Amino acid sequence: MSLVHLLENNRNYRYTWLGQVVSEVGDHFNNIAVFSLAMRHSSGGVVVAGVLIARAIPMLVMGPLAGVVLDRFDRKRVMIASDLIRFVIALLFIPVARSGEAWPLYLLSAILMAASPFFTAGRSSIMPSIATAEELHTANSLTQTTGWATTAIGAFLGGMAVSEFGYDWSFFLNALSFLFSAWCISLLRGQFVALHRLIKDASRTPWRDYVEGLRYLKGNPLLFAICLIGVGWATGGGAAQILFSIFGETVFKRGAAGIGQIWACAGIGLVIGGVFAHWLGPRVSFDQYKRTIAIAYVVHGGAYVAFSLAPNYYGALALIGLSRAAVAVSSVLNFSTLLRHVEDRYRGRVFATMETLTWSAMMVSMMFAGVASTRVDPRSIGVVAGVLSSTTAVFWAWANATGRLPAPSETPLSSKTTLYGTR
Repeated sequence: MSLVHLLENNRNYRYTWLGQVVSEVGDHFNNIAVFSLAMRHSSGGVVVAGVLIARAIPMLVMGPLAGVVLDRFDRKRVMIASDLIRFVIALLFIPVARSGEAWPLYLLSAILMAASPFFTAGRSSIMPSIATAEELHTANSLTQTTGWATTAIGAFLGGMAVSEFGYDWSFFLNALSFLFSAWCISLLRGQFVALHRLIKDASRTPWRDYVEGLRYLKGNPLLFAICLIGVGWATGGGAAQILFSIFGETVFKRGAAGIGQIWACAGIGLVIGGVFAHWLGPRVSFDQYKRTIAIAYVVHGGAYVAFSLAPNYYGALALIGLSRAAVAVSSVLNFSTLLRHVEDRYRGRVFATMETLTWSAMMVSMMFAGVASTRVDPRSIGVVAGVLSSTTAVFWAWANATGRLPAPSETPLSSKTTLYGTR
């Protein structure tokens, strides 16, 4: 199915997609502005790490709660509430930019991220409700590719906006983007409560419900492995988030525009990889899919190591694009598998758990990279980050070779069309 056909014929998905475009472009206006403000301090790398860790910690606390809430209540209403809270918080960055203090960046970043898993895991949870089985791989491909395209567009525009117009406008536009997203989600039609909603009684605590979701995830080997390779990627991926700012400002001395350009090229690579994965998904067998995942992570890590060592700025931009293209291929194929095979009643908890575990690993990675950036050459940190991300391929290939990645069992969504071709 073509991407255009999906947008033309699926009203619910179209509004979800429009909200995503505006909201995620706005997110990058905030990111570039915050990172640029952080780099103004003498210990810029540490401040950037502090901001990113401040964003990661709420995922550890709120992620499990978000999963339970999304499986208990109307997912549409939860997503709207998340957007409205983030609208208010985003506006508060404006006086912070004028104050010149670093600590409010940590606080507001933490609060902003605390509301995010209720929306991001919610969007994943409703995807099979707004797309048919035949549309699901296309919807997932477009959703992820759009997110990466907005990384390129938002990062570039965010860098230009900070350079030309200052911080206030970047934060204001980010706030408006959340308001627009809430409006789009409010227009969705249908029921967005889990088919087997969690029973709300005194004996079923949120923690008990969350543990039940963990057992479900662990009891499905392929789904569990997909979760673990995301964690493996994050061991190096967290450091990469900090290094983008350091490479733009310090290594290549390009300022806020350099940060934006590196993020933009990463986004372009992700878009290219996402488009390729959309084409590839229906054309590969299950065994070919598993081999593709291993290859993608080797390419990703190798290209990131080369990016870290590249002497030429434009060569480095090309390499970061290649690295992210490989990530996109694995991400689209794996997420389509999850959407088809995770049972509706567990979706909120499964997707929130994946976010929580990934952000946990990223937080540790960011912490070590931030501290190391004060004493170690950024290029050396980048090499280590690339190698760590590639270890994911080793784990996946070993699990596949030893028969630990069996084909997932049939579900209602997978009965007609599979990711690996139509039966």
